[in-house]
Amino acid sequence: MRIAGSQPGQSFGAVTFSYLAYGLRLEADVSIPGLLESPPTAEPDLRIWLGSKPAWVPECPPTPESTWYVSPEKEDGGRPSLVVEQLALGAYFRLTYSDGTVFVLDRDATRLWATWPPPFVLEDTVTYLVGPVIGFVQRIRGITCLHASAVAVAEKAVALMGAPGAGKSTTAAAFARSGYAVLTDDVVPLHPHGDSFLVHPGYPRVCLWPVAVQALCGAPDVLPFLTPNWPKCYLTLGGESHRFHTAPLPLSAIYLLGERTSDPRAPWVEPVPAAAGMMALVKNTYMSYLLDKERRAREFDLLGRLLERVPLREVRPPAAPPLLPQLCEVIVEDFRALPPAAVVSAQGRPA
Repeated sequence: MRIAGSQPGQSFGAVTFSYLAYGLRLEADVSIPGLLESPPTAEPDLRIWLGSKPAWVPECPPTPESTWYVSPEKEDGGRPSLVVEQLALGAYFRLTYSDGTVFVLDRDATRLWATWPPPFVLEDTVTYLVGPVIGFVQRIRGITCLHASAVAVAEKAVALMGAPGAGKSTTAAAFARSGYAVLTDDVVPLHPHGDSFLVHPGYPRVCLWPVAVQALCGAPDVLPFLTPNWPKCYLTLGGESHRFHTAPLPLSAIYLLGERTSDPRAPWVEPVPAAAGMMALVKNTYMSYLLDKERRAREFDLLGRLLERVPLREVRPPAAPPLLPQLCEVIVEDFRALPPAAVVSAQGRPA
């Protein structure tokens, strides 16, 4: 099957793989580990080629004019963690990670190619794909994503937001172990839906560092590694033990995970003032460096409407790992106590 508009040599073979993730219908030329399979559609949102790139890309070496973004974070050897370029007069983006993994995305975010150098394998590239690259794709398609996880409580989405290392995934996994379904890990796309915002499911895994696995499971080596080249693990979702919510839900509260504390009163929850809330949302949106002045203004408007509609609460987590189940209980109790007008139902109306 030849893909209309693709470059020479860039067509899928007889077998394709279809998925649904973050509200996007994906079609790939190889099986993608961890994603939720879905019946194929006539026109997917995003076609993905893994292990290949458009033939013309070597003809587009980086130039100062093509460079759009250079990450301030540096890796060993002083290489930026990420460089984003615009190729072919802005018709394509190239994302180059410090380890040599490269993604090429067309301007409309409908076609994506990925390559990686040895000794890395497909699973390594997928860790980028299902996180920052999907965040980039959503941003190009006009969807704002929170850097957060989300769980289902009473058929509503509750987001867990915070700075890197705040424990978003760990808390989502603790919810899963307490019997709640996880909706998405690390990326929460905000799809406007009437007066509310729908959160679409991500994929049925929660990614965890060994220290988090130790805190949750009592040992650091009881979960499989995401890749043979990286020590991060994953908790599989699905079935009755750790459930995955497969349908979109209205976002009905956001909990900002603060710094862990040894205060015996922890965990506790408190409201976030509106001004501080806007700053917190801006700091925790995916790929904010992509925004020009016009896009920034549109995002501020969207985040303002989000704050008007969805309560933002700060939670101070306990430092002691055995109190993780109690942290989940406190968040659920606080959520259930919110005024009814502040909690939106699945139909986009006050519950």
